[in-house]
Amino acid sequence: MIKYILDKFFYSLLTLFGVVTVIFFLFNVLPGDPAQMMLGQNENSEQLNIVKKKYGFDKPLSTQYLYYLNDLSPFSLHSLNKDDYSFFDRENYTGLELLKTHNYSVNIKYPYLRTSFVNQGKKVSDIIVETLPNTIILAISAISIAIILGIFLGILSALYKNTFLDIAIQFFSTVGMSVPSFFSAIIFAWIFGFLLKDFTGLEMSGSLYELDDYGESFHLKLKNLLLPSVVLGIRPLAVISQLMRNELLNILNQDYIRTAKAKGLSKFYVIKNHAIKNSLNPVVTAISGWFASLLAGAVFVEFIFGWNGIGKEIVNALNLLDLPVIMGSVIVIAFMFILINIFVDIIYIKLDPRVKLN
Repeated sequence: MIKYILDKFFYSLLTLFGVVTVIFFLFNVLPGDPAQMMLGQNENSEQLNIVKKKYGFDKPLSTQYLYYLNDLSPFSLHSLNKDDYSFFDRENYTGLELLKTHNYSVNIKYPYLRTSFVNQGKKVSDIIVETLPNTIILAISAISIAIILGIFLGILSALYKNTFLDIAIQFFSTVGMSVPSFFSAIIFAWIFGFLLKDFTGLEMSGSLYELDDYGESFHLKLKNLLLPSVVLGIRPLAVISQLMRNELLNILNQDYIRTAKAKGLSKFYVIKNHAIKNSLNPVVTAISGWFASLLAGAVFVEFIFGWNGIGKEIVNALNLLDLPVIMGSVIVIAFMFILINIFVDIIYIKLDPRVKLN
């Protein structure tokens, strides 16, 4: 088990390295000068040179790439010259010095995602800490709705195969998979947050915490979680219900199920203790993939509902070309995707003893 986790973690680091490399060069070939973005309309040649030197924009692209890897690495090399970009500035880096030579020091630190171009002086890590928990709460709520209803509807559809109930569930599942989330978000916000607002009490937009009418304190608004969770959970719900139906129908035709029935076990007992558990493997795979994708796919849903999550922050950063926020958010989401995949591989063993970790 430990060897498998270490091997998986090593290959995950290679994957993460590839993601970092791609997004760095992708966003650095875009038109526009980051120094000009940071200064806005108040720029002059002297200020531009100061900013470029401070953030390493005056260096070749290959050197900037190495600086970026050095910032992300928990073990990093830093210059002792305060005028160099790689100087270990306590305002930017949080860590400890391990070794020191005449010109350089080796440090262990938290990965540094740099600072926002728009919110100058604010670390990208601070922005992510503020917004990511809201996205995780939204994703957990959405996938919980999808799991509970999806498995339940899949079981019903399998047990009542080729009936009106089965056909209706399959129809709505197909519609749910076909409609884009951003379109569903607009429709749900308009119907339940505008047309039926007097009956539902729901708002078209809102976040988990909102300021009171006097602007003095934040209050928890759980009702604002309902609409974005339902919209975000529609597509995984449809996929889970169809996977559960198909796999359960396949399991119910296996020899050991017929043997259990022949021994006099009730249909309810056979389905509950044998069929459902063995039908969950493809469902778990779908859940893991969808949960990770919900973290990234919540972008437009959060933007439409005004949910203060990392998805909304990414949209705002794209509009303003705030590259550090975009790159930092993508890296964090990719890292969480990797952790979820490792976790799901371990869960597989509990569900199916035939699966071995190699």
